Amino acid sequence: MDILALDLGTSSVRGLVLDADAVPRAGALARRTVHLATGDDGTGTLDGPGYLACLLECLDELAAGGHLRRVGLVATSAQWHSVLPMAADGTPSGPVLTWLDTRPEPPAGAAGPADPEDFHRRTGTWWHRCYWPVRLPWLRAHGGASAARFAGLADYIFGVLLDDAPTSVSLASGTGLLDLRSLDWDAEACALAGVRPEDLPALAPPGWHGRLNPGYARRWPHLAGARWAAPVGDGAASNVGSGCVGKSRAAVTVGTSAAVRVIQAAPAGAELPPLSDRLWRYRVDHDHVVTGAAYSSGGNMFAWAGRELRLPEGAELEAALRRAAASRPVGADPRLGGDRPPGLAPAGSGVLRGLSFGTTAVDILAGLMDGLCRLVADDLTELEAGVGARAEVVLGGGALTASPWWRAAFADVLAPRTVRWQRNPEIGATGAALVALGRVAEAADVVGVGRPDEGDAPQR
Repeated sequence: MDILALDLGTSSVRGLVLDADAVPRAGALARRTVHLATGDDGTGTLDGPGYLACLLECLDELAAGGHLRRVGLVATSAQWHSVLPMAADGTPSGPVLTWLDTRPEPPAGAAGPADPEDFHRRTGTWWHRCYWPVRLPWLRAHGGASAARFAGLADYIFGVLLDDAPTSVSLASGTGLLDLRSLDWDAEACALAGVRPEDLPALAPPGWHGRLNPGYARRWPHLAGARWAAPVGDGAASNVGSGCVGKSRAAVTVGTSAAVRVIQAAPAGAELPPLSDRLWRYRVDHDHVVTGAAYSSGGNMFAWAGRELRLPEGAELEAALRRAAASRPVGADPRLGGDRPPGLAPAGSGVLRGLSFGTTAVDILAGLMDGLCRLVADDLTELEAGVGARAEVVLGGGALTASPWWRAAFADVLAPRTVRWQRNPEIGATGAALVALGRVAEAADVVGVGRPDEGDAPQR
């Protein structure tokens, strides 16, 4: 049996085929870049129907190449926190707000949770613009008053493709509306969002699987009998795909954005591990939670610098970064896209310090990249305090694959911890497949990792 893994990211949508051990099959990858609309006002939106069309193109391409013939299971890694208004006929009535959108704010005069600490403990989140208790009232006040309901991006897509599409506890946890212990919609969070629990999607039970609806089963007959597993939040999937599934191993992932996270066992109904007031917590599945911190800048910052600062590319850039590191460093706050929860800094909060007439474009990039390393290091220390152990670190994600210097910079800043590198560029898809297979606990042994200086990675 093969596994079709879908990666519903912020900058691209991908489909790839893996073997039964979640190893990608050569050549069985289709990818489409999606347009993320951004603005100085904090806008960060996607077009839902356009996004769906890109996914359909990926599946058509894989089908045309004969890659879907043996697929028996479909696994999905999907972005957390997205929300779009839906009309009564099930079509989107507005754009998708992504995690990058910093415009939502609480209604004037709203009081928020009665006990913020208990709210954070129950939901793993805060009364914050990233989550639905703030996003839904804001959407209603900004053109979404006529929406019949609201959905996450993956819920919208599954609703189109499948005959039945409850939401997963993993994606539900990213809304800020889920009680992480009882695995039911939290009454206070729903009241803040202005929705009743019965108005929200049903929550998929353990072991749930969906099927393609008849129309799409005719389009891709090889997927007609495939089981579709409940989607997994992209951060959780990346941790599993990096082999970081216990408190002694933390994942530092830099894709479009960046995050540092630890997974812990936490069966439904069991007491949850302690949670720092600086960190969020979501669900991987019914048996595990993931705790960590995230940042609005990552590969998007690297791409912005390459475009706007007219930087060299490839080996020439890596050599220039090594030279820049030996000179007087540029101090930088890399929050170009604002804060992720619990911070409230708006988009446009990036800062450069220590510029001189000798400062080069590469010096600026090095300062920004190093600044993100230091944010991660601070939050990793907070994570370790919560789990009571020094963590080994596994680096992963497309941006770190693209920059050996950045991997070495992380290794320097995170010393004396052991720092390894996950060479697999599709950690999200791999992780989603392992979750769908029920092999989360095995991921540390299944997924191989190496040194951050393996291959062409230079020492900083």
